[in-house]
Amino acid sequence: MEDVGRQRRSRLIGIGGPSGSGKTLLAEALARRAGGTVHSLDHYYRDLSHLPIEERGRWNFDDPASLDWELVVAQLAALKNGEAIEQPRYNFATHTREAESETVQPGPVVIVEGIFALHHEAARSLYNTRVFVELEDDVCFARRLERDMRERGRTSESVLRQYEETVRPMCVRHILPTRAYADVVVRGDADVRESVRAVLGFRRRQ
Repeated sequence: MEDVGRQRRSRLIGIGGPSGSGKTLLAEALARRAGGTVHSLDHYYRDLSHLPIEERGRWNFDDPASLDWELVVAQLAALKNGEAIEQPRYNFATHTREAESETVQPGPVVIVEGIFALHHEAARSLYNTRVFVELEDDVCFARRLERDMRERGRTSESVLRQYEETVRPMCVRHILPTRAYADVVVRGDADVRESVRAVLGFRRRQ
């Protein structure tokens, strides 16, 4: 008989890929289909409240070092063990961590998504399934432009400048190579239902 106090472990699916490739759409579709929860790595950017506001905007957020990996790995391990976590909340307008965290309860499946989801070895080792979403650069930029202007109050000029100076070069250096770690590679412009079936099909074969 299973111990009453034993926590049920969660399966982790990691979804990486370029900014604007369609990771969030796939993660949300997977969560609906598999009865899971979505866990975004966007909340784990380092707090920059110690810097003047003008310096924060020049920070390279497309370098993997901009994430608090110690906290990422600790909280992913907790979720996998069936434990609730206090997830940080990140304010992209001020580039600071909010004072209030959010309690996240693990579901039977936790979908971890972010551009660096497959980058860090310790985080990568926790996933049961690793997914890479690929898409052409011009489409990714158009999607990012629309999102950053709508959700983060950015101007088109600032989005373009950041994309050319850091987003694209860092993607080539740090993100595109993580495709090699993926168990499943899907297209960001494909029918998301087909991508969900591909990911869940791999899980069933494990």
